Amino acid sequence: MSEGTRRWLGLPRVHHRTTTSTNDRARELAQAGAPDGTLVTAGGQTAGRGRQGRAWIAPEGRALLMSLVLRRSGPLLSLAAGVAVAEVVGLDAGIKWPNDVLTADGRKVAGILVESRPQEEWAVLGIGLNVALRGDDLPQELRGRAGSMGRAVEEVETVLGQVLAGLERWLTASEGEIVAAWDRRDSLRGRGVVWAGGHGVADGIDGAGRLVVARDDGSEQRLQAGEVHLEPGPGRRVPDDGGSDALES
Repeated sequence: MSEGTRRWLGLPRVHHRTTTSTNDRARELAQAGAPDGTLVTAGGQTAGRGRQGRAWIAPEGRALLMSLVLRRSGPLLSLAAGVAVAEVVGLDAGIKWPNDVLTADGRKVAGILVESRPQEEWAVLGIGLNVALRGDDLPQELRGRAGSMGRAVEEVETVLGQVLAGLERWLTASEGEIVAAWDRRDSLRGRGVVWAGGHGVADGIDGAGRLVVARDDGSEQRLQAGEVHLEPGPGRRVPDDGGSDALES
């Protein structure tokens, strides 16, 4: 974005010291007619949630908790957001389909939740990013699964600006650009995965953002959404993805 170009994301902004969920507040604003780009942030959440209705645990003041009201968004909104956030996290950050951003060592550092009402012409993009998480900020059972950018608490606002700038770029990128950028950070490709309907080897995503899985019989399965877990392998324990998580999405 060139110098002097007006930013369209983040204005107006509503900040809550604590709220139930930034997505709840953004959804209310969207239904009330809030303009495209309206931003909701919070220092803490009492009822944050992710995909599958899971709890979203984020220590107050140490995570970026944000939701955007969007009235112009493409079909790959969640993937575009994942790329934007991964770029802010770092060069080695990966993305686990459909919307988890991972540190280089495979810990979940960010999650993305999209809620939309196409008939009302709005979508809410929620992002949770552990900016300054410390090891003792979470219950013992989550410490091996949650990652952090390792930044200072004072840098949460700086990271917010970086995320907004990245989103402005990727939410207006072509679908081909989004898929190519996402593919470069794909943390599942070549790994065995299981889901409710079977198992196979992850083989990237297609142009519609669906996960492509190669099955043992040579056929392909394309998953639109749902739970995908790493398949157990020799000497490797698959993390338990159930219940509450530091950054469920």
